[in-house]
Amino acid sequence: MLWSKMFIPTLREDPASVEAASHRLLVRAGYIRQLTAGVYSLLPLAQRVRLKVMNIIRQEMESIGAQEFLLPALQPMELWEESGRKETVAEIMFQLTDRKGSSLALGLTHEEVFTSIARATLNSYRQLPQIWYQMQTKFRDEARPRGGLLRTREFTMKDSYSFDLDESGLDQSFQRHAQAYDRIFRRCGLNFLPVQADSGAMGGSASTEYMVLTDCGEDSLVTCSNCQYAANIERAQALASVAHVDEETINLETFDTPGVRTIRDLEKFAGATATNQIKTLIYEHDGRLSLVLLRGDQELNEAKLIGALKCNQLRPADESRIFETMGAHAGSLGACGVRAGDGQKVSTILADERLRGRRNMVTGANKDDVHVRGVCLERDINVDRFLDLHKVHAGEACIECGGSLKLVTGLEIGHIFKLGTRYSESMNARVLQADGTRSPLLMGSYGIGVERLMAAVVEQNHDAKGMRWPMPLAPFQVIIVLLNSADEKQRGVAQRLYSELTGAGVDTLLDDRDERAGVKFNDSELIGVPLRITVGKKAASGIVELFDRFSLQNIDLEVEEALVRVKTRCQEQ
Repeated sequence: MLWSKMFIPTLREDPASVEAASHRLLVRAGYIRQLTAGVYSLLPLAQRVRLKVMNIIRQEMESIGAQEFLLPALQPMELWEESGRKETVAEIMFQLTDRKGSSLALGLTHEEVFTSIARATLNSYRQLPQIWYQMQTKFRDEARPRGGLLRTREFTMKDSYSFDLDESGLDQSFQRHAQAYDRIFRRCGLNFLPVQADSGAMGGSASTEYMVLTDCGEDSLVTCSNCQYAANIERAQALASVAHVDEETINLETFDTPGVRTIRDLEKFAGATATNQIKTLIYEHDGRLSLVLLRGDQELNEAKLIGALKCNQLRPADESRIFETMGAHAGSLGACGVRAGDGQKVSTILADERLRGRRNMVTGANKDDVHVRGVCLERDINVDRFLDLHKVHAGEACIECGGSLKLVTGLEIGHIFKLGTRYSESMNARVLQADGTRSPLLMGSYGIGVERLMAAVVEQNHDAKGMRWPMPLAPFQVIIVLLNSADEKQRGVAQRLYSELTGAGVDTLLDDRDERAGVKFNDSELIGVPLRITVGKKAASGIVELFDRFSLQNIDLEVEEALVRVKTRCQEQ
């Protein structure tokens, strides 16, 4: 391809109000242009990269026996009502009504559509297992699209779905996807980290996110400094500290705390450290209320609470309902003497594991401006379940090896779920087993955001001068810079290099523009082509210069040697 014939609208200055490096460079290098908030046009260079990413994904999916589909982006709302997800995803779903009054949605994912096909066509255990996949446009009405291609409202996703008869089969499908994902991300030149994750609105049990560690990420991750443990903050666990069981138990005692509303206020007023306080929260879920108890220095992990309650919707109770239920306002709440269960105002009382066995704690008395000290969990509070409910913080002990945990920032590039029967039960997708009974399909769901993956590669592979695409993804593997197009010898050498490399299957860009050398060098480094051959005055002696974008090394080579090195380097990838 000749640069003079391509559309590569590079910019000399960085675009304004752009924070993420990938966003800045993809715009400046002429890869993308914004159409409206969260919607981007991919220009020719970006489309070349996108197709290479998709080709790698396609090869690895087919290596595990996956079959490619292409399903409609336009979906009937009835499917989402069947699965029970309509309300869960309502805020981010683009919905519309056609001229006949039918309710439709632009697909933000395709679990429902694939399940509808499976229930109509998979009838017997003899047809299993199946792995189906597609690469299709998704639409999500993101409240805060950001970072160029990092979070958009329209994007391409590779989503695949496995259908199995039993847990053993689902385990195998899940592991095959995990191995394929490892290969995909390695081939794309990414340093990545698989982490334990929460399934969120997708539902299901086991869930692994693939993360790239970067400051522009949106996820807080917990990793261990001593072992391989890694988890999303929503899923992360830490060892619970052992309660002080040797301390003398004291009697309950109420005391006035005028104006005390926070954990810190109580520390100052009564000298009760945060670790010796019980934080009492009240949450509303599916029309019911639950009390949630944490140690005073801990934060609630709402994702863990949703999992514990197995609820569809969860929110903190509003102030009026709190007062109606507890007889006090937030800041004076406690669980001593509270009864939970059928017929009670509170359906259940849950406590974090770090409160198990604790004695002589301080909590609210359910009377404004009054607290109670000497609280023993087993004696004074009817806890229904002790669970891991807190948000892990740096310095806690690893649940697997006891090492010190740390917090890092990550960007999700892929996610795999074990859905189980989450969709097959609600949508009645069943198959006949060998014994004649019908059972729901066990499903898995596996996604990769194509454009986000591209942006993640740029986040990890750039410098002050521009992008540095790994060879398998680069829009062109080598660029030939012709310094003087009027020089017949230089032009002849450049044309020979171009012809032989393209003939050998090397993606080659010839910069034949009538521009200054500095402009051409800057542009070649900005767009991130891995190798550059400069054809200048030394071409008269059969010498060209080979530049490596990653090592930043320049060497003079004879034309033949340059051809051999470039072909070898490109074939190695």
